[in-house]
Formats: sequence, structure tokens, C-alpha cells
Amino acid sequence: MSQFRFARLAMMLAALGLNAAPALMHSASAQDKKTEAPAPKPDSVRPELYKLLDPAQIKPLMDAKNYGEVKNRITQAEAFPDKTPYETYVLNRMKLSLGTSTGDDQMAIGALEAILASGKLPDADKGNFTQALATMYYNAKNYPKAIELYKQIQASGKSTDQINSALIRAYYLSGDYASALKAQEPVLQAAEQAGKTPTQEDLRLYASAANKVKDDAAYLRGLEKLAAYYPTDDFWTDLISRGIVRKPGFQDANIPDVLRLEFAAVKQMSSDAYTELAELAMKDGFPTEAKKVVDAGFAAGVLGTGSGAAKDRQLRDRATKEAASDAKNIAAGEAGAAKAKTGAGLVNLGWAYVTMDQFDKGIPFIQQGIAKGGLKSPDEAKLRLGMAYAKAGQKDKAIETFQQVKAGGGLSDTAKYWILLLNHPTGAMAAK
Repeated sequence: MSQFRFARLAMMLAALGLNAAPALMHSASAQDKKTEAPAPKPDSVRPELYKLLDPAQIKPLMDAKNYGEVKNRITQAEAFPDKTPYETYVLNRMKLSLGTSTGDDQMAIGALEAILASGKLPDADKGNFTQALATMYYNAKNYPKAIELYKQIQASGKSTDQINSALIRAYYLSGDYASALKAQEPVLQAAEQAGKTPTQEDLRLYASAANKVKDDAAYLRGLEKLAAYYPTDDFWTDLISRGIVRKPGFQDANIPDVLRLEFAAVKQMSSDAYTELAELAMKDGFPTEAKKVVDAGFAAGVLGTGSGAAKDRQLRDRATKEAASDAKNIAAGEAGAAKAKTGAGLVNLGWAYVTMDQFDKGIPFIQQGIAKGGLKSPDEAKLRLGMAYAKAGQKDKAIETFQQVKAGGGLSDTAKYWILLLNHPTGAMAAK
């Protein structure tokens, strides 16, 4: 997970107006006229201190980056005895401006803390100053203090998406993964309900936090969304492994269909995955499919290299030879499949035609096989039919068919992720 970063604090303070000096009034030398009901005196700065902190003099110095002179004035002002709370407040405003401009985080943090505790800050500005202090603590990796302040802002009812996001990241970076996970969940839900795509960083944080607290269900949800919105081979490979193969009850008999999903979803499989799918397809009587898989492995540079190069070439030669023979003789098997007592032969015949991209022949045969019945696994046949529709570019029919797959052992999970892939196709799927 890439670390969440804030913009430079000095820029943020300027945007919020925090670096602006407060309007100063200096005490008059003449005595105030007595009245029957004297009005309370506004906060003011004594003349000799005002000369050092006069904004009209400080601003040109700051603009010219004459920070040494500004610091000198602040040092002189700090030496004044018996400063009033307001004079101290004004002095800290100047120290905040100097600290943020010079990158002196210690000075800026101390000034912000003092400003917020002074009782002189206008209520309208408290939220911005609290956010600035929280940001400084965050950037200083003092996450507990940042969390405390972000929660204060939330409690005030003036939170923003930026503050909520910062709080979640502070939770995560402080090691409080459970709180990060709990807070991130509604953020993702709100984005999707609003028709927005969650950011990859939000999804990565969610999945990572779930993994840290060993919440496998939440991790899988995060991984599914990452594969949907930001598909990569790594996301899809991990999703297929965790969401299908490693789930309790998975049956090894369904490995070929899982590998078919992976082949469709990723740009490049491992060499073992290519050879396993090809060997299983050959064993089940689908050499054309095996040839396509092996050819893809060679094209990706995964097969035909290293110590297994000779074996890979032998597999390709065998698949190529058997595919050519199958193409010549496939029609001869139609009559036998039609006469068989069960629909298994028709389903296999139909899938063989599908692997040859003859969808207009293949799909009807699979449908006839399912209708005939007597199948060992009717849902496996439905899964094949859904894949046939998908390969034929008939998305709606494919999804409708996949939704009918309810059997366990990995079949329904494979169908579920085919639907995910169809709704969020990868570049790999379009190329195959």
C-alpha cells in the first residue's frame, strides 16, 4: 500500500488562510475618555511590541524570505515581560507562519497547539487550525495525536472526505488495522452506491488491513473489487486461488475449468498452469484447446525456454498433430453422441466445436446434452455452456447461464468469477 501523502503544509495553510496574520490593534497612548458605561476594550498589542509584529512590516520580510530578521523580531517579542494572552496569541501566529515557511515543524506544531489553547482563535477558524495540527502530527508520524485530532473534527460535525481518509490511514499506519478496516468499509460502500469507482489506494488499504487482522472474508471482498476495478494478473491469480481453489470443499476434478477461467482473465499464466491446462485438455479430448493454450504460453515467452524447453516443444507438437486430426474427424462423432444414453457426449462434442471457434455448432450441442440429461455433473455442463457463450461474445446469455450454476466443489465460485470477469473484462480476455 502506497503511503497516503498530504500536500505541503505551507501550501495548505495558505489555502485555508492560516498563515494570514490577525488584524492587530495597538494600545493608544492617550487615556480613554471616561463614560458612564465604558465598553470593553478590544484585544490589543502594546505599541512597543506592535512595532516588532506589525503585519505591514512582517509581510515584506516573509515575501523576501528574510526569515532571519523575522526570527529576530520573534525572539525580541518573546523576551517581553508580562505579555497578555492576546499578545502571546499574536506572537504564536507569527511563529506558525515562520515555522511553516521554513520547514521548522517543531516550531509550527508548538505554535498551533498554543493558538488552539489560547481561547483567542475565532470559532470559525478552529476547524482549519485543528486540521492543520492533525496534518502536522500525521506527517511527523505521530499517528495517535493525529487520530485524536481527526476524531475531534469528526465529532464537531465538520468532517470532510479528506479528513475521514486521513483518519483511516492514521489508524492503519499506527497499527490499528481493525479500526482502519471498520472505517474503510462504509467509504467503499458509499462510493459504489454513488456510482463511483473506489480508489485503488482505498481498496488496497482495505484488503491489506483485512489481511493483517486475518479477516479472510473481508480480504476476499477487497480482492474481488481490486480484480474488478483495477485488474492485474496478480489480483486475478490471488483471487482464483483464495476464492476457489483454497476454499474448503474444492474438488480437484474442477481444476480444468478453474484454469480456463485463469487463462481468460490473465495476460500470462505460470508455465505449470499452461502445461497443466494443456495436458488436461488433451486428456479430456480437446486438443484444439490444448494447442491454443500451448501457443499462448510460447507467445508469452513462458514455454519453450529453460530446462523444460524440449518437453514444451513435444507438448506443442503433439497438440498440433491431434488438433489437426480432430478437426478432420469431429463431424464423425455427431451421430454417436446423439444416440448415446446420456448427454455427456453431446456436451463434450459441443465444447470441442467451441474450442474451434465454431460457436454456432458447439452451443446447440451443449444445450442438447444438458436437455438430454444423465450427466454426472449438470452444473459443470452449465458452466461449459456459460463459457461457450462468453467465448462467442454473448455476454448476457453467458451471465444468465453462469447464474444457474449452484453446485459446490468450486463450480459456483468459478461461475461467480466468470460473471465478474464479463462485467469487468480484462485486456487478456479480449485477446483470447
